[in-house]
Amino acid sequence: MDEKVLMKGTDALSEAAVQAGCRCYFGYPITPQNEIPEYMSRRMEEVGGVFLQGESEIASINMVLGAAATGARAMTSSSSPGISLKQEGLSFMAALELPAVIVNINRGGPGLGNIAPSQGDYYQATRGGGHGDYRMPVYAPASVQELYDITMQTFDVADKYRTPVMILGDGMTGQIVEPIIAHEYIRPAEDLPPKDYILDGAQGRPSRIIKSLILDVREMEEHNWKLKRKYDLMKQELPQWEEFMTDDAKMTIIAYGTAARIAKGAVKRARSQGLKVGLLRPITLWPFPDEAIISVAKKSKIFLVFEMSTGQMIDDVRLAVEGRVPCEFYGRPGGIVPAPQELARIIERYWLQKEL
Repeated sequence: MDEKVLMKGTDALSEAAVQAGCRCYFGYPITPQNEIPEYMSRRMEEVGGVFLQGESEIASINMVLGAAATGARAMTSSSSPGISLKQEGLSFMAALELPAVIVNINRGGPGLGNIAPSQGDYYQATRGGGHGDYRMPVYAPASVQELYDITMQTFDVADKYRTPVMILGDGMTGQIVEPIIAHEYIRPAEDLPPKDYILDGAQGRPSRIIKSLILDVREMEEHNWKLKRKYDLMKQELPQWEEFMTDDAKMTIIAYGTAARIAKGAVKRARSQGLKVGLLRPITLWPFPDEAIISVAKKSKIFLVFEMSTGQMIDDVRLAVEGRVPCEFYGRPGGIVPAPQELARIIERYWLQKEL
Protein backbone atom coordinates (compact mmCIF):
# COMPACT_ATOMS: atom_id res chain seq x y z
CA MET A 1 0.00 0.00 0.00
CA ASP A 2 1.30 3.42 -0.93
CA GLU A 3 2.26 5.60 2.02
CA LYS A 4 0.82 9.05 2.40
CA VAL A 5 3.03 12.10 2.86
CA LEU A 6 2.19 15.65 3.88
CA MET A 7 2.84 18.12 1.06
CA LYS A 8 2.03 21.73 0.33
CA GLY A 9 0.04 22.25 -2.87
CA THR A 10 2.80 24.05 -4.75
CA ASP A 11 5.37 21.41 -3.72
CA ALA A 12 3.08 18.56 -4.79
CA LEU A 13 2.50 20.18 -8.16
CA SER A 14 6.23 20.74 -8.66
CA GLU A 15 7.24 17.21 -7.69
CA ALA A 16 4.55 15.76 -9.97
CA ALA A 17 6.00 17.77 -12.84
CA VAL A 18 9.45 16.35 -12.14
CA GLN A 19 8.06 12.81 -11.93
CA ALA A 20 6.24 13.36 -15.25
CA GLY A 21 9.50 14.19 -16.98
CA CYS A 22 9.59 17.98 -16.85
CA ARG A 23 13.23 18.92 -17.30
CA CYS A 24 12.90 22.60 -18.17
CA TYR A 25 11.38 25.23 -15.91
CA PHE A 26 11.37 28.94 -16.70
CA GLY A 27 9.58 31.48 -14.55
CA TYR A 28 9.58 34.79 -12.77
CA PRO A 29 8.69 35.35 -9.10
CA ILE A 30 5.24 36.53 -8.05
CA THR A 31 3.19 35.56 -4.99
CA PRO A 32 1.36 33.34 -4.15
CA GLN A 33 3.22 30.84 -6.36
CA ASN A 34 6.85 31.58 -5.49
CA GLU A 35 7.30 28.17 -3.87
CA ILE A 36 7.06 26.57 -7.34
CA PRO A 37 10.20 28.19 -8.80
CA GLU A 38 11.92 27.75 -5.43
CA TYR A 39 11.19 24.01 -5.49
CA MET A 40 12.02 23.61 -9.17
CA SER A 41 15.35 25.45 -8.81
CA ARG A 42 16.50 22.66 -6.50
CA ARG A 43 14.89 19.71 -8.27
CA MET A 44 15.97 20.62 -11.79
CA GLU A 45 19.60 20.56 -10.65
CA GLU A 46 19.09 17.19 -8.96
CA VAL A 47 17.58 15.53 -12.07
CA GLY A 48 19.88 17.14 -14.64
CA GLY A 49 17.28 19.58 -15.89
CA VAL A 50 17.33 23.29 -16.61
CA PHE A 51 16.03 26.01 -14.29
CA LEU A 52 16.19 29.64 -15.31
CA GLN A 53 14.58 32.67 -13.76
CA GLY A 54 13.87 34.84 -16.76
CA GLU A 55 14.18 38.60 -16.69
CA SER A 56 10.40 38.82 -17.08
CA GLU A 57 7.25 36.77 -17.59
CA ILE A 58 7.46 37.51 -21.32
CA ALA A 59 10.98 36.13 -21.49
CA SER A 60 10.01 33.07 -19.46
CA ILE A 61 7.11 31.96 -21.68
CA ASN A 62 9.26 32.32 -24.76
CA MET A 63 11.95 30.19 -23.14
CA VAL A 64 9.27 27.56 -22.61
CA LEU A 65 8.38 27.86 -26.30
CA GLY A 66 12.00 27.30 -27.30
CA ALA A 67 12.41 24.28 -25.01
CA ALA A 68 9.18 22.72 -26.29
CA ALA A 69 10.40 23.13 -29.87
CA THR A 70 13.35 20.86 -29.02
CA GLY A 71 11.07 18.18 -27.59
CA ALA A 72 11.64 18.85 -23.89
CA ARG A 73 8.85 18.72 -21.37
CA ALA A 74 8.71 22.31 -20.14
CA MET A 75 6.69 24.24 -17.58
CA THR A 76 6.21 27.76 -16.33
CA SER A 77 4.13 29.16 -13.49
CA SER A 78 2.89 32.55 -12.39
CA SER A 79 -0.06 34.32 -10.85
CA SER A 80 -2.79 36.45 -12.43
CA PRO A 81 -0.98 39.60 -13.73
CA GLY A 82 2.07 37.48 -14.57
CA ILE A 83 -0.11 35.17 -16.69
CA SER A 84 -1.44 38.25 -18.49
CA LEU A 85 2.10 38.97 -19.65
CA LYS A 86 2.46 35.40 -20.94
CA GLN A 87 -0.62 35.54 -23.16
CA GLU A 88 1.14 36.45 -26.41
CA GLY A 89 3.50 33.50 -25.93
CA LEU A 90 0.56 31.16 -25.32
CA SER A 91 -1.03 32.25 -28.59
CA PHE A 92 2.25 31.58 -30.40
CA MET A 93 2.56 28.14 -28.82
CA ALA A 94 -1.01 27.25 -29.80
CA ALA A 95 -0.30 28.33 -33.38
CA LEU A 96 2.99 26.42 -33.44
CA GLU A 97 1.31 23.39 -31.81
CA LEU A 98 3.94 23.12 -29.11
CA PRO A 99 3.17 21.29 -25.84
CA ALA A 100 3.84 22.81 -22.43
CA VAL A 101 2.23 23.18 -19.01
CA ILE A 102 1.36 26.63 -17.63
CA VAL A 103 0.35 27.06 -13.99
CA ASN A 104 -1.72 29.98 -12.74
CA ILE A 105 -2.12 30.28 -8.98
CA ASN A 106 -4.87 32.94 -8.93
CA ARG A 107 -4.69 35.99 -6.73
CA GLY A 108 -7.30 38.64 -6.00
CA GLY A 109 -7.62 41.26 -8.72
CA PRO A 110 -7.95 42.97 -11.15
CA GLY A 111 -4.70 44.89 -11.36
CA LEU A 112 -2.08 43.94 -8.80
CA GLY A 113 -4.89 43.14 -6.37
CA ASN A 114 -3.76 40.98 -3.45
CA ILE A 115 -2.33 37.53 -2.81
CA ALA A 116 -5.52 36.01 -1.41
CA PRO A 117 -7.34 33.12 -3.17
CA SER A 118 -9.60 34.14 -6.05
CA GLN A 119 -11.21 32.75 -9.19
CA GLY A 120 -11.20 35.94 -11.21
CA ASP A 121 -9.06 34.52 -14.03
CA TYR A 122 -11.67 32.09 -15.38
CA TYR A 123 -12.42 34.14 -18.51
CA GLN A 124 -8.73 34.67 -19.23
CA ALA A 125 -7.97 30.96 -18.96
CA THR A 126 -10.96 29.43 -20.73
CA ARG A 127 -11.12 31.91 -23.61
CA GLY A 128 -7.47 31.42 -24.53
CA GLY A 129 -6.42 34.79 -23.16
CA GLY A 130 -4.10 35.72 -25.99
CA HIS A 131 -4.93 36.88 -29.49
CA GLY A 132 -6.25 34.79 -32.34
CA ASP A 133 -8.64 31.89 -32.81
CA TYR A 134 -7.35 29.29 -30.36
CA ARG A 135 -8.21 27.38 -27.19
CA MET A 136 -6.28 25.31 -24.68
CA PRO A 137 -7.26 22.73 -22.06
CA VAL A 138 -7.71 24.15 -18.56
CA TYR A 139 -7.76 21.99 -15.42
CA ALA A 140 -8.98 23.14 -12.00
CA PRO A 141 -7.75 20.89 -9.15
CA ALA A 142 -9.58 21.09 -5.83
CA SER A 143 -7.09 19.34 -3.52
CA VAL A 144 -3.37 18.75 -3.12
CA GLN A 145 -3.82 15.17 -4.34
CA GLU A 146 -5.50 16.47 -7.48
CA LEU A 147 -2.76 19.01 -7.98
CA TYR A 148 -0.32 16.12 -7.97
CA ASP A 149 -2.33 13.77 -10.20
CA ILE A 150 -3.58 16.38 -12.66
CA THR A 151 -0.12 17.87 -13.15
CA MET A 152 1.10 14.47 -14.35
CA GLN A 153 -1.94 14.20 -16.61
CA THR A 154 -1.45 17.62 -18.18
CA PHE A 155 1.99 16.78 -19.52
CA ASP A 156 0.48 13.79 -21.35
CA VAL A 157 -2.41 15.88 -22.64
CA ALA A 158 0.01 18.55 -23.89
CA ASP A 159 2.07 15.96 -25.78
CA LYS A 160 -0.91 14.04 -27.15
CA TYR A 161 -2.61 17.09 -28.64
CA ARG A 162 0.49 19.26 -29.15
CA THR A 163 -0.95 22.14 -27.18
CA PRO A 164 -0.25 24.32 -24.16
CA VAL A 165 -2.28 23.21 -21.14
CA MET A 166 -3.16 25.34 -18.12
CA ILE A 167 -3.54 24.34 -14.48
CA LEU A 168 -5.76 26.90 -12.75
CA GLY A 169 -5.34 26.98 -8.99
CA ASP A 170 -5.48 29.70 -6.37
CA GLY A 171 -3.72 30.90 -3.27
CA MET A 172 -5.49 28.34 -1.11
CA THR A 173 -4.89 25.22 -3.22
CA GLY A 174 -1.28 26.33 -3.61
CA GLN A 175 -0.60 26.95 0.09
CA ILE A 176 -2.69 24.30 1.81
CA VAL A 177 -0.91 21.24 3.24
CA GLU A 178 -2.63 17.84 2.94
CA PRO A 179 -1.70 14.15 2.97
CA ILE A 180 -1.27 12.69 -0.52
CA ILE A 181 -0.08 9.51 -2.17
CA ALA A 182 2.97 10.70 -4.13
CA HIS A 183 3.06 7.88 -6.65
CA GLU A 184 5.53 7.79 -9.51
CA TYR A 185 4.67 8.58 -13.10
CA ILE A 186 3.84 5.23 -14.73
CA ARG A 187 2.58 5.98 -18.24
CA PRO A 188 4.82 4.32 -20.88
CA ALA A 189 6.16 6.76 -23.44
CA GLU A 190 5.00 4.61 -26.37
CA ASP A 191 1.38 5.52 -25.53
CA LEU A 192 2.10 9.04 -26.79
CA PRO A 193 2.71 10.09 -30.40
CA PRO A 194 6.33 10.55 -31.54
CA LYS A 195 7.62 14.12 -31.60
CA ASP A 196 8.36 14.21 -35.31
CA TYR A 197 8.18 18.00 -35.40
CA ILE A 198 10.99 18.94 -33.04
CA LEU A 199 14.09 20.92 -33.93
CA ASP A 200 17.15 18.83 -33.04
CA GLY A 201 19.81 19.83 -35.53
CA ALA A 202 18.52 18.01 -38.65
CA GLN A 203 21.08 15.24 -38.29
CA GLY A 204 20.31 12.55 -40.87
CA ARG A 205 16.98 14.05 -41.93
CA PRO A 206 15.60 16.99 -43.95
CA SER A 207 15.38 20.33 -42.15
CA ARG A 208 12.19 21.38 -40.40
CA ILE A 209 10.56 24.74 -39.87
CA ILE A 210 8.22 25.65 -37.03
CA LYS A 211 6.43 28.90 -37.75
CA SER A 212 3.25 30.80 -37.05
CA LEU A 213 3.67 33.49 -39.71
CA ILE A 214 1.42 32.28 -42.55
CA LEU A 215 0.92 35.09 -45.06
CA ASP A 216 -1.14 33.11 -47.56
CA VAL A 217 -4.74 33.59 -46.36
CA ARG A 218 -5.96 30.23 -47.67
CA GLU A 219 -3.12 28.43 -45.94
CA MET A 220 -3.85 30.38 -42.76
CA GLU A 221 -7.52 29.47 -43.01
CA GLU A 222 -6.72 25.77 -43.33
CA HIS A 223 -4.38 26.00 -40.34
CA ASN A 224 -7.20 27.50 -38.28
CA TRP A 225 -9.60 24.72 -39.36
CA LYS A 226 -6.94 22.15 -38.50
CA LEU A 227 -6.65 23.62 -35.01
CA LYS A 228 -10.43 23.64 -34.65
CA ARG A 229 -10.65 19.96 -35.57
CA LYS A 230 -8.15 19.28 -32.81
CA TYR A 231 -10.16 21.37 -30.33
CA ASP A 232 -13.34 19.51 -31.31
CA LEU A 233 -11.57 16.23 -30.56
CA MET A 234 -10.52 17.60 -27.16
CA LYS A 235 -14.18 18.42 -26.45
CA GLN A 236 -15.05 14.77 -27.01
CA GLU A 237 -12.16 13.22 -25.10
CA LEU A 238 -11.10 15.53 -22.26
CA PRO A 239 -14.07 16.71 -20.13
CA GLN A 240 -13.81 15.68 -16.47
CA TRP A 241 -16.11 16.39 -13.57
CA GLU A 242 -17.23 15.11 -10.16
CA GLU A 243 -20.80 14.65 -8.97
CA PHE A 244 -21.71 14.61 -5.30
CA MET A 245 -25.22 13.64 -4.15
CA THR A 246 -26.82 14.64 -7.46
CA ASP A 247 -29.03 11.55 -7.98
CA ASP A 248 -32.02 12.95 -6.11
CA ALA A 249 -30.99 16.61 -5.86
CA LYS A 250 -33.67 19.23 -6.42
CA MET A 251 -30.99 21.94 -6.22
CA THR A 252 -27.50 21.47 -7.65
CA ILE A 253 -24.52 23.64 -6.76
CA ILE A 254 -22.02 24.19 -9.58
CA ALA A 255 -18.54 25.14 -8.35
CA TYR A 256 -14.89 24.40 -9.09
CA GLY A 257 -11.57 24.41 -7.27
CA THR A 258 -11.55 25.87 -3.77
CA ALA A 259 -15.16 27.04 -4.16
CA ALA A 260 -16.18 23.41 -4.73
CA ARG A 261 -14.55 22.37 -1.45
CA ILE A 262 -16.60 25.00 0.34
CA ALA A 263 -19.70 23.93 -1.59
CA LYS A 264 -19.28 20.28 -0.62
CA GLY A 265 -19.32 21.25 3.04
CA ALA A 266 -22.42 23.38 2.44
CA VAL A 267 -24.16 20.51 0.65
CA LYS A 268 -23.51 18.21 3.64
CA ARG A 269 -25.02 20.82 5.96
CA ALA A 270 -28.06 21.21 3.71
CA ARG A 271 -28.54 17.43 3.57
CA SER A 272 -28.42 17.26 7.37
CA GLN A 273 -31.39 19.64 7.36
CA GLY A 274 -33.35 17.49 4.93
CA LEU A 275 -32.69 19.61 1.83
CA LYS A 276 -32.00 17.56 -1.30
CA VAL A 277 -28.95 19.45 -2.58
CA GLY A 278 -26.09 18.12 -4.71
CA LEU A 279 -22.83 19.35 -6.23
CA LEU A 280 -21.43 19.15 -9.74
CA ARG A 281 -17.76 20.11 -9.90
CA PRO A 282 -16.15 20.78 -13.29
CA ILE A 283 -12.54 19.55 -13.25
CA THR A 284 -11.86 20.65 -16.81
CA LEU A 285 -12.98 24.25 -17.26
CA TRP A 286 -12.20 23.92 -20.95
CA PRO A 287 -13.45 21.73 -22.44
CA PHE A 288 -16.41 22.45 -20.17
CA PRO A 289 -18.42 19.34 -19.14
CA ASP A 290 -21.56 20.40 -21.02
CA GLU A 291 -23.04 16.90 -21.22
CA ALA A 292 -22.74 16.41 -17.47
CA ILE A 293 -24.48 19.74 -16.87
CA ILE A 294 -27.29 18.77 -19.25
CA SER A 295 -27.68 15.37 -17.59
CA VAL A 296 -28.02 16.86 -14.10
CA ALA A 297 -30.36 19.57 -15.42
CA LYS A 298 -32.85 16.80 -16.32
CA LYS A 299 -33.13 15.91 -12.61
CA SER A 300 -32.58 19.20 -10.79
CA LYS A 301 -35.05 22.07 -10.51
CA ILE A 302 -32.49 24.85 -10.01
CA PHE A 303 -28.74 25.44 -10.35
CA LEU A 304 -26.85 27.66 -7.93
CA VAL A 305 -23.45 28.63 -9.33
CA PHE A 306 -20.94 29.51 -6.63
CA GLU A 307 -17.67 31.24 -7.55
CA MET A 308 -15.00 33.23 -5.77
CA SER A 309 -15.57 36.03 -8.29
CA THR A 310 -18.39 38.28 -9.46
CA GLY A 311 -19.50 35.54 -11.85
CA GLN A 312 -17.70 34.08 -14.86
CA MET A 313 -18.23 30.31 -15.04
CA ILE A 314 -21.96 30.95 -14.77
CA ASP A 315 -21.90 31.98 -18.44
CA ASP A 316 -20.70 28.51 -19.45
CA VAL A 317 -23.29 26.88 -17.17
CA ARG A 318 -26.07 28.90 -18.79
CA LEU A 319 -24.80 28.09 -22.28
CA ALA A 320 -24.83 24.38 -21.43
CA VAL A 321 -28.24 24.49 -19.74
CA GLU A 322 -29.92 26.40 -22.60
CA GLY A 323 -32.79 27.45 -20.36
CA ARG A 324 -33.64 23.97 -19.07
CA VAL A 325 -33.43 25.11 -15.44
CA PRO A 326 -32.97 28.53 -13.80
CA CYS A 327 -29.37 29.42 -12.89
CA GLU A 328 -28.82 31.57 -9.82
CA PHE A 329 -25.47 32.94 -8.66
CA TYR A 330 -23.61 33.59 -5.43
CA GLY A 331 -20.06 34.90 -5.35
CA ARG A 332 -17.37 36.42 -3.11
CA PRO A 333 -14.66 38.23 -5.11
CA GLY A 334 -11.39 39.89 -4.18
CA GLY A 335 -9.87 37.10 -2.12
CA ILE A 336 -12.72 36.44 0.30
CA VAL A 337 -12.97 32.74 1.22
CA PRO A 338 -16.41 32.12 2.77
CA ALA A 339 -17.10 29.30 5.20
CA PRO A 340 -19.49 26.48 4.23
CA GLN A 341 -22.00 27.86 6.77
CA GLU A 342 -22.35 31.04 4.71
CA LEU A 343 -23.11 29.17 1.49
CA ALA A 344 -25.46 26.84 3.39
CA ARG A 345 -27.52 29.88 4.43
CA ILE A 346 -27.70 31.01 0.80
CA ILE A 347 -28.83 27.54 -0.23
CA GLU A 348 -31.57 27.56 2.40
CA ARG A 349 -32.71 31.02 1.26
CA TYR A 350 -33.06 29.95 -2.37
CA TRP A 351 -34.72 26.72 -1.29
CA LEU A 352 -37.42 28.63 0.55
CA GLN A 353 -37.81 31.26 -2.19
CA LYS A 354 -38.29 28.64 -4.90
CA GLU A 355 -40.44 26.46 -2.63
CA LEU A 356 -38.50 23.32 -3.53
